[in-house]
Amino acid sequence: MFLPTDETLRTLLSSARTIAIIGAKDVPGQDVDRVGRYLIAAGYTVIPVHPKRKTVWGMPALVSVSMVETADIVVLFRAPQYCPDHAREVLAMKTRPACFWMQQGISSPEARRLMQDNGIGVVEDRCIMVEHRRLLAQTR
Repeated sequence: MFLPTDETLRTLLSSARTIAIIGAKDVPGQDVDRVGRYLIAAGYTVIPVHPKRKTVWGMPALVSVSMVETADIVVLFRAPQYCPDHAREVLAMKTRPACFWMQQGISSPEARRLMQDNGIGVVEDRCIMVEHRRLLAQTR
């Protein structure tokens, strides 16, 4: 498993402006809702991606991440078995992200390999909100 350093994560999170969230839902009490709202409040442009929802957090939701024109980070809130397919969708994006981030509890060797073989950084089994708070909360 690839474990980025604090310096690498700090650089990624401080330079990123746009974050696409696969599996976005604005259901109170769910981790994805809490993290999405946190990232919006932290100043990121968040693009919700969900195949069935029309809107999330008051914003239009896209059916697939391949429809996202540009995102610096793609965050996954999906079970590990779906990660390789989402990795393939990321490879179809018009502009590829710097990072494919699988949330806490999620890792996928196949998705990792697909991303790394195409020059995209990978974070696995870490919460982007927790890492942002730990590394950048006072600077953003």
